[in-house]
Amino acid sequence: MANIYLIVLCIVIGVFLRKIKDFPENAPRTLNAYLIYVVLPAISLLHISKIEVSLAILLPILVAWIIFPLTWLLFGKIGKKFGWKRNTIGCLIVCGGLSNTGFVGYPIIEAIYGTEGLKIAVLVDQPGSFIVVSSLAIIVASIYGSEKMRKRDISKKVLLFPPFLFFLIAAALNLAQVEIKGSFEAILESLASTLTPIALIAVGMQLQINLKDIKDHYLWYGLGYKLLLAPLVIFILYGLFLDKSGDQGLIYKVSVLEAGMAPMITSSIIATTYDLRPKMASLLVGLGIPLSFLSLVLWYYLVETF
Repeated sequence: MANIYLIVLCIVIGVFLRKIKDFPENAPRTLNAYLIYVVLPAISLLHISKIEVSLAILLPILVAWIIFPLTWLLFGKIGKKFGWKRNTIGCLIVCGGLSNTGFVGYPIIEAIYGTEGLKIAVLVDQPGSFIVVSSLAIIVASIYGSEKMRKRDISKKVLLFPPFLFFLIAAALNLAQVEIKGSFEAILESLASTLTPIALIAVGMQLQINLKDIKDHYLWYGLGYKLLLAPLVIFILYGLFLDKSGDQGLIYKVSVLEAGMAPMITSSIIATTYDLRPKMASLLVGLGIPLSFLSLVLWYYLVETF
């Protein structure tokens, strides 16, 4: 429960900081830059370098790799057909295609399925969601952002995106079986621990909810897709191929619940950085987190019943 309280507290702090006159208006963008250039690279080095590679980890990892391309295809096609603005399409893809499989997902999964469930959640998050947000999400943000780019420029943007660059370094360390430990590991852990409070405070600073925002149908398209349709895809797909009991049953249950988590905080950071409707990106996270607590009850009932 402490993690849930921290989420609420940090968002509230961000809302109050926005009301302080002397507080810099560009503070959220500065905080996001710190997260992208310092914290996310630290997380890559800390976790990706330690993942044990085996065939058993494939299904949990694939959750994000299935959902994000599907989101891209769906909103890309619908947005083009109905003439939506490019920044709206980009925001819906980046935020609607990635779940908060880590900070919100970890404590919920551990509370329901214990340590064994948490191990699967880490696989959904680190080599799954985290790599997707560091690669595919940057490609989408570059394509739909306000600044038009050539394919060569997009490739350069992805390769030089700090979290992805450090993911490649961490993957190389993993393959070379180089272990990060001692003082360097402690430093990385300290930096990584600032992700959630800083990111959520930045979200709170951009969270300005009024009647006009709540009426924005694009917001509800994103939340409806993220909380209902995305987990439905994993529910059906994994339900067809996995045994509902034993280890496979646990993979099935955790994968569905993780797919149904609220939009990822990091995806909101990327949407803001690339000017993909920053306000809506913050709302997708700010409203998505409390709403996901309700929708997850539905998904828990379904995976335990069917």
